[in-house]
Amino acid sequence: MKLSIKSVMLFIVLLGAADFANAQGAKFPQASSGQTIIQDFGLGKITLIYSRPNVKGRKIFGGMEPMEAVWRTGANAATRIKFTDAVKIEGKDLPAGEYALFSIPGKKEWTIIFNKTADQWGAYDYKESADILRVKVKPIALKDKVETLNMQFINVTETSAQLSLMWENTAFALNITTSIDEQVMANIAEAMKGEKKPYFNSAMYYYQNGKDLKTALGWMNEAEKSDMKAPWFKYWKGRIQLKMGDKAGAQATAQTGIDLAKAAKIDEYVRLNSELLAEAKK
Repeated sequence: MKLSIKSVMLFIVLLGAADFANAQGAKFPQASSGQTIIQDFGLGKITLIYSRPNVKGRKIFGGMEPMEAVWRTGANAATRIKFTDAVKIEGKDLPAGEYALFSIPGKKEWTIIFNKTADQWGAYDYKESADILRVKVKPIALKDKVETLNMQFINVTETSAQLSLMWENTAFALNITTSIDEQVMANIAEAMKGEKKPYFNSAMYYYQNGKDLKTALGWMNEAEKSDMKAPWFKYWKGRIQLKMGDKAGAQATAQTGIDLAKAAKIDEYVRLNSELLAEAKK
């Protein structure tokens, strides 16, 4: 959106007035509230910083924010997003780093832009030459109006997530993925050389990610030695046994887990081990 000389001068005057008010100790609410979201993802984090304008009865997309024009994806400073680890955005590689998150609204598709100049005001100094990545997403029409711009991470798993945007009557979801298996396997191999071996977490990773179950069972046997009365070790050991096809072993382990949980009055693991026992008897 281009600014006239009059608009620029008015903006400068308003900034001066704000500085004067701050100098006098006055405080005023932000017209567009700020929000910072820190999302654990893979072995790292994603940090999103943006300002949240309201509709206020205006026409937003195709009105205040023109179609096919670069938008700051928020208000005030350009929206910023930081990845501690490399990821894929809609299947395309994006290196670890901090970026300005711009977008180009469209009726049938949006262009989402990751620009290497993270610290900039709005899109006034945006340069396409600084783009690191551009991807396309399909917008979704919302039946109910969303008054305040809302961005959040949804459908988050260990290796995938979506960045959702909703405002006015439009929404989209941006797919983010990461690969952690190679790094986790290397971490496990290195940790097993140390004095404090992560038997339980390593066994769980092997169980949940289709690795060698015999190795997982061996590690879980080592893990339970740290507390032979802990019903959670029995539960997960039984889960591994059942996945290996050892129903009899799983039944015996689950029953021991039930007895230990009852003795310790831990209702959650009475229930979980009972569910495991019933499943192993099928």
